Amino acid sequence: MNFKTAALFCFLVVFASEVNGQACTALGQTPATAFPVCGTSSFSQNTVPICGNTPVPGVGCSNVLSDKNPYWYKFTCFESGKLAFQITPNDMDDDYDWQIYDITGKNPNEVYSNGSLIVSSNWSGEPGITGASPAGRSLNVCEGFGRPLFSSMPDLKKGHEYIMLVSHFTNSQSGYKLSFGGTGSTASITDTTLPAIEKVIAACDGSRLTVVLNKKMRCTSLAVNGSDFQLIGGASAVQSANAGSCSSGFDMDTVIVTLTAPLMPGSYKLRINKGSDANTLTDNCDTPIPDGEIPFVVTPIQPTLPDSLMPLQCAPTELTLVFNTPMKCASIAANGTDFIVTGPTMVQVTSAAGNCNGQGLTSKITLKLTAPIYTGGTYQVTVVNGTDLNTVINECGVPTPAGSSISFQLKDTVSAAFTYDVALGCRIDTVAYFHDGRNGINLYQWQMDDNKLSRDQYPVAYYTKFGEKRVMLTVSNGFCSDTSAQTIMLDNELLARFSYPEIVCPEEPAVFTDGSLGKINSWNWQFGNGFASTAQNPGPQPYVLPPLTRERKFNVKLIIGNQLGCFDTASVSIKAVSSCYIAVPGAFTPNNDGTNDFLYPLNAFKAVNLRFRVFNRYGQMVFEASEPHQKWDGTIRGTPQPAGTYVWTLSYTESDTGKQVSVKGNSVLIR
Repeated sequence: MNFKTAALFCFLVVFASEVNGQACTALGQTPATAFPVCGTSSFSQNTVPICGNTPVPGVGCSNVLSDKNPYWYKFTCFESGKLAFQITPNDMDDDYDWQIYDITGKNPNEVYSNGSLIVSSNWSGEPGITGASPAGRSLNVCEGFGRPLFSSMPDLKKGHEYIMLVSHFTNSQSGYKLSFGGTGSTASITDTTLPAIEKVIAACDGSRLTVVLNKKMRCTSLAVNGSDFQLIGGASAVQSANAGSCSSGFDMDTVIVTLTAPLMPGSYKLRINKGSDANTLTDNCDTPIPDGEIPFVVTPIQPTLPDSLMPLQCAPTELTLVFNTPMKCASIAANGTDFIVTGPTMVQVTSAAGNCNGQGLTSKITLKLTAPIYTGGTYQVTVVNGTDLNTVINECGVPTPAGSSISFQLKDTVSAAFTYDVALGCRIDTVAYFHDGRNGINLYQWQMDDNKLSRDQYPVAYYTKFGEKRVMLTVSNGFCSDTSAQTIMLDNELLARFSYPEIVCPEEPAVFTDGSLGKINSWNWQFGNGFASTAQNPGPQPYVLPPLTRERKFNVKLIIGNQLGCFDTASVSIKAVSSCYIAVPGAFTPNNDGTNDFLYPLNAFKAVNLRFRVFNRYGQMVFEASEPHQKWDGTIRGTPQPAGTYVWTLSYTESDTGKQVSVKGNSVLIR
């Protein structure tokens, strides 16, 4: 990364301009030339060249990040799971950073511009061992000191291709060791397919052979003198071997074997054996191709027809034709007029291009279309004479006959749009979901909120919790898929509640205010005082106590209803008192007879911020209260106090008016 802290800014800019400005040219130091990884191997870089510093995007990081003094590694996931790995600096004071990208179907150089490819990263400013392990708490760790060196393990997907950047932030050339696996690692990045020769193709003039391998092999395992191969049959022999991809990378899947003399048409065998380098070809895990023979045929010169198409995606925007003999790139009309596509809908080709090698040959031609093909059915690609006045031509100079064709099947695109019917209830809401199932849909994945899942075409969900529901549907016909989501409002929640006074003073009617939730169309109040109301917010209610009654509780109930015939009830108890005048008794008798046993402010129902203090004749505070229910029992820490006169002070705020009151007086303790 470029900046760890502001304090390092000036130093980094000066140093980077002096030594980090040059581009990386060594193999393995760019995304396009990344080292291939075998999950069972460890990698050691003894030195790290000074180069790079190209900005790369990060995930949620505030500062600019870069591939400083980088090495890149590429690997394929062969079994889905979590990936653990560790980068161990040779110098434990060095700061190494890393970032993993999913580049499936992407140009590796997109890592410099497409932040959505990032799977996991760690740009901590701390030195030492870094990587991904169960100890990690976040998939992505941004730059800065004090950040953890280990990220949580990323989830890899089977069949996906990944690339990993290891960036050396410390300005030194000391290297590191990289190892994959460890506790918690369940993903496999090791290709267990045994290496083999897939086929041998003879050039049209019989002077060379193209050896197609079943997987990527190490370039270093190829003997350039051709001694890994032996020709069986005929008067020719192997002269040399080379792989064009080895000039810009570490692995190969095709080898060109040059012969001492052209072969005549006929049947031959090519034998693979240990060459002068003491091995056959080996894969990236150093597994060798066993010694053996593979037959091939040198055929008379003839046209090359389209052999197959690369696997198609839903609603394709391009088609890639595969030929079993290399075709001349110069014979391909760039505007795509060498090909026409016919089928259930009109398809127009806008361009065509090959994946051309150094000899100007390609075995694949990709056709770009003006628009995606959305309609399923049988389509046909036909070779025609283009604006270049010829069809495509193979390496032997033979044109593909006009009218040659190949068919392919597509399935219709699908839509996950769905409808629903809602049946509201008092306790349970029922929602029935519908999908038309068109275009051969055979997979439904419903997520209907409240942890409700279904794979049915017409699921029914029952909700006991009302409100907003987020519903998502994913559908597939095995070729195309789609996802849609809708928000459904179940607005029949019914909740009765109201505000009320807990204490009702004499000649102060109680006011009740409705606060219920829902689409309410009826209110039924029962106040417990002999009155009732059907208004939403009824008028003030009087509460009169019988003579000589100091206080009494009344039960108040509100029943609400809606148009569905549903009801809900809220009940409270309020207390009416004979007096709300706050006063302190002039005497009390703490003899536990149940009468006047305590000294406290009477009727302090509407007092807040209360403070009541009692002092003896020496000025010593013997009691203090901050709540109306706290009362003095005539003792200090359990010791009875002598009879006599005690001074008290009382302050409080009237809750209704906000008026502050402060009074004092005397009370006599009688024993």
